[in-house]
Order: sequence, then structure tokens, then C-alpha cells
Amino acid sequence: MRRVRSPSQISVDNLNNVRRAVSRHFRNKKKAYLRARIEELESSSTISNFKDLYRSISDFKKGYQPVTDIMEDDKSDLVADCHSILTRWRNYFSQMLNVCWG
Repeated sequence: MRRVRSPSQISVDNLNNVRRAVSRHFRNKKKAYLRARIEELESSSTISNFKDLYRSISDFKKGYQPVTDIMEDDKSDLVADCHSILTRWRNYFSQMLNVCWG
């Protein structure tokens, strides 16, 4: 006998699946970031570039800080593609810098 799930339970399951996928995505990004940082540290140490080496070590101690590429547009909708984000910043700064005084 199969149990019938309510629409709210289906929504909860969908939300949990999305959360798992996002966690997996950021976990993979963190691994790639750490691999790249370690390779950078190794190359800085082998070419005796100590200034960059110590700077990289201090940045490495701060840890991974994920960056999201999502922002709100003029209508308070979320946009994620780079062209929309660049257009939004262009409009924002043109409004800020083209103010008439007087």
C-alpha cells in the first residue's frame, strides 16, 4: 500500500533536494578553490617569490569565502546572468554619477 503525500510534503522534499544540490555545488567549488590555492603556494615557494608566498599564506588562513553572483534588478527581481548584472551596475553608476546639482 502506497502512502499519499500531501503537496506541502512534496514541497519540503523539493526544497531539501535543492539544498542538497546547492551544498554539493559549493563543496565542489571549495575543493577546486583549495586545490588551486595549494598549487599557487607550491609554485610561489619553488620560484622563491616569498612576498607572494606569505601573502597567499595569510589569505589561505582566512579560509574559503563563497561568492554568489546574484543581485536584484530595478524591479526587485533576482538576476544571475553576467550580462544582466553588468547592465544593472552600469545603470546604477550612471544614476549615481549623472546627478544635476543646482
